[in-house]
Amino acid sequence: MKLARYGRPGQERPALVDAQGQLRDLSAHVPDIAGAALLPDTLARLRALDPASLPAVTGTPRYGACVGGVGKIVCIGLNYSDHAAESNMAIPTEPVLFMKPSSAIVGPHDDVEIPPGAEKTDWEVELGVVIGKTAKYVPPGLALEHVAGYCVVNDVSERAYQLERGGQWDKGKGCDTFAPLGPWLVTRDEIDDVQNLDMFLEVDGRRYQSGNTRTMIFDVAYLVAYVSQFMSLQPGDVISTGTPPGVGFGQRPPVYLRAGQTMRLGIEGLGVQQQRTVQARP
Repeated sequence: MKLARYGRPGQERPALVDAQGQLRDLSAHVPDIAGAALLPDTLARLRALDPASLPAVTGTPRYGACVGGVGKIVCIGLNYSDHAAESNMAIPTEPVLFMKPSSAIVGPHDDVEIPPGAEKTDWEVELGVVIGKTAKYVPPGLALEHVAGYCVVNDVSERAYQLERGGQWDKGKGCDTFAPLGPWLVTRDEIDDVQNLDMFLEVDGRRYQSGNTRTMIFDVAYLVAYVSQFMSLQPGDVISTGTPPGVGFGQRPPVYLRAGQTMRLGIEGLGVQQQRTVQARP
């Protein structure tokens, strides 16, 4: 299934995307694409519905973030060896973890704000893993059973805040609008091989990132298991699994975002996002 949320910010409603791409309202069946709606039994119940029996959503509504009520976004740094190389950083021997706050989450086509005083705002297309049932001390062989599905994440980053302001990556990763999610949550059963998905990102029509999840250093199952050793993962939590090469920081010379530009990014089978950059005001 492809699950989505639509409507004004803070008033999003749950929906299913049918085989023809039509949004179908799920409000009669779940209150939101969040929490208990992501449990295996609930997803099985939604999967059994006839999409044609659900109300069609008319017009061109805004897509909200594809998951609501996210408790935490756990991010994996330097998880593609060629991205580590372009960043002049060593290939990690264990996953590098940092966090994004839920306040950074926006819809897949919402504006991305460049913070006041920011000079090095950057882009990162990433595979998002949405947790479907609690994972705590999970072995890798059982890890994917705890995954509800996958989505596109733009791990927007302010490199000066990240690397030049005392060594805390969270400073450059957690600004408002720095975590567009969606357009859809694609359930795990719809993806044949999560470790073989093409991904891309463009700025103003220029392709900067072209990659594939097969070049991850640590695969999805390993990451879910690894993170669960340090913190429990709850339904609706998101793991953002790292980015392939081609970020602005890695260009020679570096290239950074400015207000008035357009980012377009996507992952095979998971849809496409598009954001406009705007200057945030104090």
